[in-house]
Amino acid sequence: MIATIALVGDVLQAKRRRTWPPVRTSIDRPLRSREGAISVLGRFLRRPPLVMNPLPLTDDVQPDLDAGSPFERIQAPLRKALEGRGFDSLTSVQTAVLDACETSGDLQISSQTGSGKTVALGFVIAKGLLERGSNARPTDPVGPGVLIIVPTRELAAQVREELTWLFAEVPEITLDCVTGGTSVYRDKERLRSRPRILVGTPGRLLDHIESGALDCADAQEVVLDEADQMLDMGFREELEKIINTTPKDRRTHMMSATFPEGIQRLAQRYQRDPLSVEGTRLGQANGDIVHVAHLVHDRDRYDALVNLLLMSGDQRVLVFVRTRTDTGDLSERLCKDGFSAAPLSGELHQTQRTRTLTAFRTGTISVLIATDVAARGLDVPDVASVIHGAPAFDPEVYVHRSGRTGRAGNKGHSVSLVGVKKERTVRRTFHEAGIEVEWRDIPGRKAVKKVLVKRERRQLWEALASSPDPSEKQIEFARRLLEDKDPEHVVATLLAEFSPTPPIEPRDPAAPKPHASWHEQRKLGPKNRRFEEEPRRGYGPSRSQGNEAPVRFSINWGIQGGASPKRLLAHICRRGRISGQQVGAIRLESKHATFDIRACVAGDFEARVQEPDARDPKLRICRVEANGRYGRGNTGRELQVLS
Repeated sequence: MIATIALVGDVLQAKRRRTWPPVRTSIDRPLRSREGAISVLGRFLRRPPLVMNPLPLTDDVQPDLDAGSPFERIQAPLRKALEGRGFDSLTSVQTAVLDACETSGDLQISSQTGSGKTVALGFVIAKGLLERGSNARPTDPVGPGVLIIVPTRELAAQVREELTWLFAEVPEITLDCVTGGTSVYRDKERLRSRPRILVGTPGRLLDHIESGALDCADAQEVVLDEADQMLDMGFREELEKIINTTPKDRRTHMMSATFPEGIQRLAQRYQRDPLSVEGTRLGQANGDIVHVAHLVHDRDRYDALVNLLLMSGDQRVLVFVRTRTDTGDLSERLCKDGFSAAPLSGELHQTQRTRTLTAFRTGTISVLIATDVAARGLDVPDVASVIHGAPAFDPEVYVHRSGRTGRAGNKGHSVSLVGVKKERTVRRTFHEAGIEVEWRDIPGRKAVKKVLVKRERRQLWEALASSPDPSEKQIEFARRLLEDKDPEHVVATLLAEFSPTPPIEPRDPAAPKPHASWHEQRKLGPKNRRFEEEPRRGYGPSRSQGNEAPVRFSINWGIQGGASPKRLLAHICRRGRISGQQVGAIRLESKHATFDIRACVAGDFEARVQEPDARDPKLRICRVEANGRYGRGNTGRELQVLS
């Protein structure tokens, strides 16, 4: 009776935890004897509550780490920290940086997202810090010796966290972080302690420099991390002002997954004969990420996502959507259906963002719904899958998204849910990104249930094999239980009681058939290929849009307010989260300006610019109606923005 109560307690505990990952059992094997059934049943009664380990989307094997790592070239304190963190090898970019550290010049470090660039950065700045650290007196009125500028708060916190453990064995090297969304007063209090390494976002760093709270005259090394993203977000002016306050004989390093033309121009101005360091060659696919695409009808997109989440179990999954509104709506719907999901967007307060990311890192929530901007620089270990709920139409955006998984040698999956009308657009994006993608049918109800059953049987088989021998009382209880019952029926009943229940039943979305690839379509000629609405390089109506005119918008910022074509373009791209190729003619007036946006992205752009802008709250963007008066004067000058 006691064992029965304990058994019921285990069942209730398992149901309260709502764990529904996989188990495996030997129920398929016949119980050849009553003694065998008693032994199995006894083990089953004695075993602790199951710890469910979900399976990945595919049966990939974790790679073995390389045996021979060049730790002997790393300074002793850093080497000790690496060994303490369990490192036994270095990534390609870390090895390349060690080779480059033999020189004392500026570096341009480029590698895939998630390849260990932050630790590589630690190798770069360690030599100078260790040489200068013992010579600097605590009373010296100096600022930071190393200034690291990053685009987002989350990335700033992650860089500080990584460098903190890397320099943990060097107590005289202190680190701190200043970002927007936090108390300015507390920032100033911490800056008085003069950290040797300071990490910050451009806006907050510039605020402290202009207020006199931060002196960069002693910054011997300046690092621009994710430089391409900072330019995309319109931080060029802030970066230039910050760098101009540092010594001219400093070392300036740039770290970025890509080095487009804008970054090269910035490098030419502030770097001296930079040495290019490549870990994973640009355009080369990350071999640790499996890229999968599913073709879905728009009406079945949510059902397809549900099935993918059911198959991923309790693994961490990052889902990308287009707008802040989408993050809230989708996370709320998933929570109602039993998933542990939370939104991450720019409208959250810093405390909420920090709490959400902490819950995701610790496993309290397993599904994070994010926008591109909110997830920039996001570094969460063991993200098993990235799901593009809204597919990326830009190769760089796709690479940055996918880089949230498959980090530091771990395997990951990048899964795109592609609408039928956007198939060829997405295929072109994959090609431009240099990605080999496997197109699969979206898993249906039967496929998902098969995976769930396979999990249950595997986990149960492992639990029975590893559980300790049952006690005499449990064996005696099992013997009495089986006296009047069929052994197979008893075990099957217990299995049914203990099998975890998924939060929602699998769905059965339709599986459209993919068309030929974009390159195959090009060979067919214009009569046999079908073009859909899609972003394309350059400006002007595409064949997909026919004669569809661009959409005109107005902004209350003109020549008198200091607006220029470049500044307007940076603001438009940052605010609307679009690329420069999607912006057309800009017309500057004395107190306002108008500009054209490609029709295929105008709807999403309009929704995004309606959200309050924390950096420029007084600037308002609105659509110009057909009968509007904006842009009709003759005082402005029209400028064509070229790609």
